[in-house]
Amino acid sequence: MEDLVLHEDPRSGNCFKIRLTAALLGIPLERRQYDIMKGETRTPEFLRDVNANGRIPVLQVGPRFLPESNAACWFLAEGSPLIPQDRFARADMLRWMFFEQYNHEPNVATLRFWLLFVGEANLSEFQKGQITAKRAGGEAALAVMDEHLTRSDWLVGDSVTLADIALYAYTHVCEAGGFRLRDYPAICGWLDRVAGLSGYVAMD
Repeated sequence: MEDLVLHEDPRSGNCFKIRLTAALLGIPLERRQYDIMKGETRTPEFLRDVNANGRIPVLQVGPRFLPESNAACWFLAEGSPLIPQDRFARADMLRWMFFEQYNHEPNVATLRFWLLFVGEANLSEFQKGQITAKRAGGEAALAVMDEHLTRSDWLVGDSVTLADIALYAYTHVCEAGGFRLRDYPAICGWLDRVAGLSGYVAMD
């Protein structure tokens, strides 16, 4: 495999997904860090050379650049046990990864960012007006996960997949956004299983 460079802010769960995927597979990554709070992903150089969308993470593969966290995780994991061989199971894994991006991350991750890094007092009136809806959306997403995990140790099949990695990233730090993990006992057990995987690395 070509040299891999992860362009990241280590506080980001989306960046952590890629680090965790690589760690579980024993794939070395060079890490290049940016501070999104200082606008370091919006500079002309970053927009020109790394990602015209001005966002991280970006996985650099040799001279090529791959934005979007779940796409980068797929690139690293293709051909490994983290992607099921069964056709339906692969599609089900993707279902959970889409769920993470559309139902989970916009609510759980956004509230963590607003409350932990921006600070509620610094939010715009528009953002403050969204807090209740985002809390409800995040709780609904966590409830869906918790109900599923009462019936299975993993989100797909009988072993860890990219679905688990994608949803673990922001779930395990969701209390920083005001969510209570103790309300979701099946999720708590699942978080322990992920953290107990061989090769696991913690979020910075």
